[in-house]
Amino acid sequence: MQNKGIIGAVCGDIIGSAYEFHKTKDMGFKLFTPRSKFTDDTVMTCAVAEWLVEDSTHSHEQLVKIMHRYGEEYPHAGYGGMFRRWLENKWTEPYNSFGNGSAMRVSPCGYYAKSFEEALQLAQISAEVTHSHPEGIIGAQAVAAMIYLLRSGEYSEKGKAFLKNHCFYDLDKISENWETIQRDYDFDVTCQGSVPEAIYCAMKNVSSPMGYERTVREAVSLGGDADTQGAIAGGIAAAVCEVPDDILNECLDRLEPPLVDVIERFNDVCNQ
Repeated sequence: MQNKGIIGAVCGDIIGSAYEFHKTKDMGFKLFTPRSKFTDDTVMTCAVAEWLVEDSTHSHEQLVKIMHRYGEEYPHAGYGGMFRRWLENKWTEPYNSFGNGSAMRVSPCGYYAKSFEEALQLAQISAEVTHSHPEGIIGAQAVAAMIYLLRSGEYSEKGKAFLKNHCFYDLDKISENWETIQRDYDFDVTCQGSVPEAIYCAMKNVSSPMGYERTVREAVSLGGDADTQGAIAGGIAAAVCEVPDDILNECLDRLEPPLVDVIERFNDVCNQ
C-alpha cells in the first residue's frame, strides 16, 4: 500500500473516529484507542474511488448504485440521519444537503483528475447525488481542488484565490484568528462550518517534517466532527506528505480486505 493518496483520508477518518463523540482539544491525544475504526467517511470514499475506476462515463446514476451497494455492505458505519434514509430507502434523488458528507468522500476526485477543471467537475458530480445545495458542492470542490493543485505543484496563490473567490473560504482570515478558532470551535457538520478549518489544518502543515501527523492532530483536536475533519485534512495532506508507516499499518489492520482492495485498485489506475 502506497503512503500517499486517498489512504490519507482513510487514516484521518480512523484516527478521528475515537474523538467524534469524545471531543478533545489536546494535540497530544492518543492516535489509536480501542474505539478507533473506519466509519462512513472511509466507506463512501471507497465508493467514490470504485465509481471513478469502474464507470468510464462517471455518471450520477452509477455512483448512486455504487453508494447504495456500499451502504448495504457496511450498514453500521455511522451514517448521518438523512444520508442513512437515502441509503435505506434507495432514493435516487438528492436531498439538498450542505453537510460535510460531500467533502469527506471527495478525495478520490482530486487524485484521479487529469486537470483542475476535471477535478471540479468530478467533485460536483460526487457531491450532487446527495448534497445538491450549493454549499455542499462547493465544499467538495474545495477539497478536490486543493488535492489536485498540491499534487501537481500548482497551489501557490491559485489555490488561495480559488478558495476565496469561488468557495468564499478565506484562509488568511482563518490564519489571523486561528488561536481563537482553536479555542472556541465546536461540533459543526456543515461544509461552510467545517471544511475551511480542515483545509487550513492541511495547508499550514504540509511543509513541516511531520506534516501528515500534525495535520490530522490539528484537525481532530479542534474538538468538532473529528473523523470527518480528520478525513478531509488527511486526504489533502497526503497529496504531498507520506502517511507514516506506523500510522498506515495501524489503519490497515482496522480495514476490511474489500476496502483495501478498492484503494489499491484505485492507486494502480492513478499511477498508470
